[in-house]
Amino acid sequence: MANDVFVNWGGQRICLRWHAKKKVGAEDLVTSVHGYCFSEGKVLLVHVKGRGFNVPGGHVENGETAEAALHREIFEEAYVVGTSKYIGAIEVDHTDNPDFMENGPYPKIGYQLFYRVDIDECLPFLRENETLSRIWVEPEELSYVMDDHEIGALILMDALKLEKRNE
Repeated sequence: MANDVFVNWGGQRICLRWHAKKKVGAEDLVTSVHGYCFSEGKVLLVHVKGRGFNVPGGHVENGETAEAALHREIFEEAYVVGTSKYIGAIEVDHTDNPDFMENGPYPKIGYQLFYRVDIDECLPFLRENETLSRIWVEPEELSYVMDDHEIGALILMDALKLEKRNE
């Protein structure tokens, strides 16, 4: 498939595919949620211990909806509150991963959900969780700061298309 990107995560070969606007029906296939957070035209990045700068996000907890997990994660990692719009999903495919554990914590094919978040409130950064700092970056400079696969650029483009409506 033309949109396939292969990455090495923890020594394992994983295939990633971006699906703009794709709805994931089974919540047990959602492995994480992430937010491209915007304020005054800039994107918020957080420095996560051991992972460098990235958009805030994390795992969905038991009994939590994906969107509730998103808002919890962006608050815990970045101390921001905002309005979210769904962008799409990265399909994380372990089919070609010879080290995949059938009874492990992740499904053979799972999804990471992505949202655009327009920040309504930015609170003092308290460093109480796993993030060391937060920074604001011009969208065109994101790829220089965030060490991520090329699908990140596709997600950013789709996030920028979802400008906050003035209501």
